[in-house]
Amino acid sequence: MMYLAGEEVAYLTTAEREAILERHGLNDPLIIQYGNYVKSIFSGDFGYSFQKKQPIVELIQERIPWTLLLAGLSLVISTIIGVLLGALSAWKRGTKADVNLLTFMMFLSAMPSFWIGMILVSIFAAQLGWLPVFGGETSWANYTGWDRVLDVGRHLILPLVTLVLLSVTNTYMIMRYSMLNVLGEDYILMAKAKGVKERVIKYKHAMRNALLPVATVFMLSLGFMLGGATVIETVFAYPGLGRLMFEAVISRDYPLIQATFLIITFTVVIANFLADILYPLLDPKVGRGNG
Repeated sequence: MMYLAGEEVAYLTTAEREAILERHGLNDPLIIQYGNYVKSIFSGDFGYSFQKKQPIVELIQERIPWTLLLAGLSLVISTIIGVLLGALSAWKRGTKADVNLLTFMMFLSAMPSFWIGMILVSIFAAQLGWLPVFGGETSWANYTGWDRVLDVGRHLILPLVTLVLLSVTNTYMIMRYSMLNVLGEDYILMAKAKGVKERVIKYKHAMRNALLPVATVFMLSLGFMLGGATVIETVFAYPGLGRLMFEAVISRDYPLIQATFLIITFTVVIANFLADILYPLLDPKVGRGNG
């Protein structure tokens, strides 16, 4: 009741408390409450935020673009970097470059996300003063046009770099392992025996076929894109969906918690479904094998 009425709940009469419960439908039996909740979801109504005092749909519409900008860019950039470095590392397997790169990636994957974010803030925001410390844009600045684009970009750099550093390791490991398997195939050995140029073997034959597992991981990563940046958004006070979910948990705003987790769940399910559909198109052997 305190989360609905605030600190004044102790001064409310019994009739006033019943009126609040009636307004939010919390005095109905649980099965009725659940049925009403499911019905409202299919109608696009996620309820009302106790703490924010506004419809949850409006809150989500405000926050999702920020998360899509941050997580979407980080996913694309980390995938490109991970693929290139993974292919390079596999091609130079056993060399000093491969060992050093693999060691660095393993070290990076073991680093806590909040720690990396705090280090970047300490160096580039607090000490050097090059970049903003927190937020998605400068408060009360009211920038428009390109000025706002540049302001949003400056606020995006630190959380984006942090998320890319955390995401690139997984893509690198998968690409390196996949590339090593492909390089051992007979058609690669045959191409080398025929004297095909190293660049053609690397990019046209080996790298193209090694991308199949990476493409699957990319599709699955799309599912976790909305909620996967929660820690980063919290460290940088970035106004995304992950930050909204954190605020909801802290304030025990249960309708908002349910809505954010539900959206993330839907996204994961849809991404898995798309991955199942697209993988046979990327690898025709899978479709023939199932037939």
